[in-house]
Amino acid sequence: MAIITVRIEDELKRRMEKVKHIKWSGVVRQAIIRVVGEEEAQNLAKAVLLNERNVMVPDEGYSSAEVIRE
Repeated sequence: MAIITVRIEDELKRRMEKVKHIKWSGVVRQAIIRVVGEEEAQNLAKAVLLNERNVMVPDEGYSSAEVIRE
């Protein structure tokens, strides 16, 4: 497992120390997981939109079967 370091303001650290029952590493881990998941979903949505823009819609009455027969 990797280790990261996070810097916070001294005042925030004092406030965190007042609520000792919370495992802050878990809070940070879950926040990172959530943000990474949101970013991945957003990137997937962008990819889908780009793909949709590249889809060619045939003219009305176009028949690929007739083109193949020709």
